[in-house]
Amino acid sequence: MARHRVIRAAFASVVATALGCGALAAPAAAQSLTDRFKSLFGGGRSEEPAEKPPAPAEGQSGETDVLCPPVAIRSGASTYAVGAPGKEPVGSDLRFQATITRTARECAVNGGEITARIGIQGRIIVGPAGAPPTVQVPLRIAVVQGGVSEKTIATKAYQTTVTMGESGSEPFTLVAEDLTYPAPSADVAENYIFYIGFDPQALKPEPKPKAVRRK
Repeated sequence: MARHRVIRAAFASVVATALGCGALAAPAAAQSLTDRFKSLFGGGRSEEPAEKPPAPAEGQSGETDVLCPPVAIRSGASTYAVGAPGKEPVGSDLRFQATITRTARECAVNGGEITARIGIQGRIIVGPAGAPPTVQVPLRIAVVQGGVSEKTIATKAYQTTVTMGESGSEPFTLVAEDLTYPAPSADVAENYIFYIGFDPQALKPEPKPKAVRRK
């Protein structure tokens, strides 16, 4: 029992050090973005909201801003925890836990189609059971029309690989650049939203097509 208390205390210390005083759900304002994240969404001051789109240039109507939905983390998909083989990811059996800490988005309107680029930044914390040398982070991005009954307009799964070091905490960044969907009409555009979250199902290989029997 004393050993387990020491392990839990050590893991809590790593989490607090990596994400700052227990701020698991808070934006990682103090963390530096990767070069790719900066080049896509700009390297402005860290206290500026990551999802804030640039102001339209003089003479532009700002239509792109209106048609670029906000980003939200899907309820129940904000963390991704993996346990030791055959074990639940809790206590001393936790291998690692990934958390989304920052997002950004950018949209381009071309005729009747929108191409969105979504940036996701997060952090992986090593658990008491120890993480593998590399971690596959499964994520899903969906364009959803909100309302009385939600309607999924487009959805796509993504993966990024993170090499784990000896610090017990590693950042990860994913920039999805190929999400396209039909531009919504003006009366429903404000109901659109980008939902992001971890999706462990994305790590499973797609089922093989069934062989067609020849007559």
